[in-house]
Formats: sequence, C-alpha cells, structure tokens
Amino acid sequence: MIENPSRAEIKTILQKAKRIAVVGLSANPERTSYQVSAAMQKAGYEIIPVNPTIDEALGVKAVPSLKDVKGHVDIVNVFRRSEQLFDVAKEFIEIDADVFWAQQGLVNEEAYQFLKEKGYTVIMDRCIKVEHAITRAN
Repeated sequence: MIENPSRAEIKTILQKAKRIAVVGLSANPERTSYQVSAAMQKAGYEIIPVNPTIDEALGVKAVPSLKDVKGHVDIVNVFRRSEQLFDVAKEFIEIDADVFWAQQGLVNEEAYQFLKEKGYTVIMDRCIKVEHAITRAN
C-alpha cells in the first residue's frame, strides 16, 4: 500500500528543495512534463532535464541519466510510465537524492517498497506543481 507524506511534510520538502532532476522531461512545450517543470523553474527551483533523447529543455542542457547529474539532487520528479518506475528507483538510489516523486497517475508498488525499505521519502500519483500551489497557499 502506497502512503504519501502528509501535506505538511510535502510543504517542508518543497520549502527545503532547490534542485529537481526531472526524468522524462520533454523539450516539447505541449507536454505535461515541460509545463510542470517550467512552472517549478519559474517558482525558483533549478530544473535538471534527464532524458537521453533531447539536448536541452527549458534552457538547460539535458543529461542522459540520473548518474550524469553533477551535485546533489533534492527531488527526482519522474515522468515515465508506471512500469518503468522500478528501473528509475534503482538509478535513484545510486545518486542518493532525497525524494523520489512520481507524477500524477504513476504508481509502482515494487518501486515504492524498494525505496521505503532503504529509508527514502517517496511520493507517487501526485503532481508536484499542484502540491506546490496548494502548500504555498496554506
């Protein structure tokens, strides 16, 4: 059973975070991943595009995988199909980021259990842009 942190905990996560690596970020402004990441970038977060099929997004050079991100990552925000979340989770633990965040509509029980057993904060099936708006309003 997947249990997300409380709204108060999510607010703290978003207040502390500075760098968000976005797995599956598209360079296409029509895509949800682009729109959500653009909003977070506008809100002051550093966005790192993680996508081997693009050169850049939102004016930032893309890296092919999480392992190619230089420096600490606060949140890994994932825009990949649910069945791909476990592979992303395995890469996530290699870079020791703080929070694994799977976007709205994305849930993978195996990835959730794998990360929770290792002590990570995991959020699934929530939109980071929506959560940011809600927590800023409260």
